[in-house]
Amino acid sequence: MAIESGFLDELRARTPLFSVVGRRVKLARSGRNWKGCCPFHGEKTPSFYVYDDHFHCFGCGVHGDVISFVMQMEGKSFPEAVEELASAAGLDVPKDTRRSQEEVAHTRSLGDVLDLVQEIWAAALYTSAGRAGLDYLLGRGLTHDTIRSFGLGWAGDGRGSLTTALAAKGVTPHMMAEAGLMRLDEDGQPKGELFWGRVTFPIRDRKGRLVSFGGRILGDGQPKYLNGPETALFSKRRLLFGLDRARAAVRAPRPKGAPVTDLVVVEGYMDVIALHQAGFGGAVAPLGTALTPEQLDVLWQVDRAPVLCFDGDSAGRRAAARAAETALPLLKDERSLRLCLLPDGEDPDSLVRTRGAQAVADLFASASPLSDVLFDLLAGGISNPGPEERAALRRKLVEAAALIPEKTLGAEYRSTLLDRFFETFRRKKGAGFGGKPSLGGGGSSRVPQNTQSSHVDPVRERQRILLALLLRYPELVQEAEEALCRLSLPDDYSDLRAMLLDLSAEGLLPEDGKTLLDVLAGREEEALAHSVLTEGPLPLNLEEKDTSLAVAIRTQWWHFYGLLNFGQFQKEVEQEVARFAQDGADMAEWKRLQPRLEALAALRRGETGE
Repeated sequence: MAIESGFLDELRARTPLFSVVGRRVKLARSGRNWKGCCPFHGEKTPSFYVYDDHFHCFGCGVHGDVISFVMQMEGKSFPEAVEELASAAGLDVPKDTRRSQEEVAHTRSLGDVLDLVQEIWAAALYTSAGRAGLDYLLGRGLTHDTIRSFGLGWAGDGRGSLTTALAAKGVTPHMMAEAGLMRLDEDGQPKGELFWGRVTFPIRDRKGRLVSFGGRILGDGQPKYLNGPETALFSKRRLLFGLDRARAAVRAPRPKGAPVTDLVVVEGYMDVIALHQAGFGGAVAPLGTALTPEQLDVLWQVDRAPVLCFDGDSAGRRAAARAAETALPLLKDERSLRLCLLPDGEDPDSLVRTRGAQAVADLFASASPLSDVLFDLLAGGISNPGPEERAALRRKLVEAAALIPEKTLGAEYRSTLLDRFFETFRRKKGAGFGGKPSLGGGGSSRVPQNTQSSHVDPVRERQRILLALLLRYPELVQEAEEALCRLSLPDDYSDLRAMLLDLSAEGLLPEDGKTLLDVLAGREEEALAHSVLTEGPLPLNLEEKDTSLAVAIRTQWWHFYGLLNFGQFQKEVEQEVARFAQDGADMAEWKRLQPRLEALAALRRGETGE
């Protein structure tokens, strides 16, 4: 069975070798790589090393990639190993047909076309026609060696010149279109060259094979930068400019005491080239798109914690926030990010030219882990927020941490984010919870809105019951915390919620409601808490309960939460059940889920509990 090389390359790229090996061999970090005891011969001292794209044992000499590892470990044939890995990666193995073989040959021919174009454009840069392009590159501080090393070129000013040059070598307009060099009309026919009057940048895959071009126009034309379209060779979502060079630089052996080469993501071609010229060989850039999940996977195969470098202005911060949101669902213990923001008005290219390489090195060294900067990105620079803004931000922080699929890591992020939240927005009213009462003495004269009217708002009454249950049974706060943050509450109730959450975060929640009221004595929240508890009855079946957290009490809380927010509640429970089913039986988790399931079932039966 012959399988096209393009598919095998994608399969290897989508299947991290260390994760496949790690399911069978206990691995430990060794610099940027992994090591363990060889599974193919008995040894007590680890000599089996796992790299980005291959493994090697210095004891017995066994060597191979992810496919050969599965073949040797499980005794599978090559097609069987490919099928197993493809299934795990969500890929379909292409059928071995004559047509697929022809497609492989055709793909190779497209690569040949691009190589011809590269020769033409690189030579044109050093002719009189390309003088403007060469002057531009030299004016940006690039040397002739760098220009030639990256294969920069010039696409002529006159449309049709490339078509004529390639026709002499047997390349048709249709082949040019398939290689991403010509536009197509509405009928799918070639209608004009894509690149002209531009400095050209060859785009290569991770193995260094030419797959497309980018171009920068000189003058006021638009678009300023242009990338080739998606083709059989080129996918913008999966590639990064400069990856072939960066991958080699990051993984290259380094002399003892030499600094580690960081994998750094910057914005554009010129940033990458300028950084490489200045000695930062790990620089790469997306190809005209925001960072994609596929590109993050590629980055993590090279470096477990690449640096993302963004402009320091508001647009750069928004881009950083988008990148963080893309990364969160993909994070694992061995996958993280570091972020740094450039000085205002600077990009890596200008920073190298104006402040020197050391300033850039210092900037990259100052990059902070994602866990440290995520709060600032999500908070968006807000200060002195009101109750609604505090609740909205807290909800956003909790939801961001919930995106992380690994529960332990997600819990750590949640804890870190909420710690920052309370440090940054600690309530200023009165003294701290462990200090003296505020000068108001008996508390606020604030009275809940519906005490002024005999009419009872059913929504507000349900909100009151939720808060009253938490005041009477404070142990419930921690379980209900995330759901509580998602509720939209009026100002007075929002203040009470913030107080409960603050107490919980600071570990000051008592075990029973009476003690909680003692904690609030003399504070302005005391009157509000008292009115919430006495303004109306609690559900009858709870009036005589003691303060233990019985299932019935928890079920009632979730029941009233569902009455206020049924659609969201139903979605949350279904997601929790799906996670429970996926992670396997855990009685503690089941006991935590049980009250929510009972509440949801009652709501579906139409029971209000009121």
